[in-house]
Amino acid sequence: MLEEVSELIGVQVYSNKGIFLGNVNNLIIDIDSCRVDSLFVSDTNPLLVEDSRNIAVPYRWVQSVGDIIILRFFPKRVTVKRAPTAAKAQAAEEESAA
Repeated sequence: MLEEVSELIGVQVYSNKGIFLGNVNNLIIDIDSCRVDSLFVSDTNPLLVEDSRNIAVPYRWVQSVGDIIILRFFPKRVTVKRAPTAAKAQAAEEESAA
């Protein structure tokens, strides 16, 4: 049994299908309600997260916590949405104004 939430740092995180997602690097805490809001996961699996980026996993997705963390839900793949470049944004504005 965990005595402190800091014990979660470094714990491995797995999807509900048993696929390794990454390691808990930090926690996001909701101070007002004194609850863990999210797990900040680093060293993510490139099969699940584009470019192996660090991600925040909502704590409500956690199914169980022990020697490892098992998620009850995780998307098939997390991709990064790219912001439109200034040129593309300007072209889109001109096109919609015409």
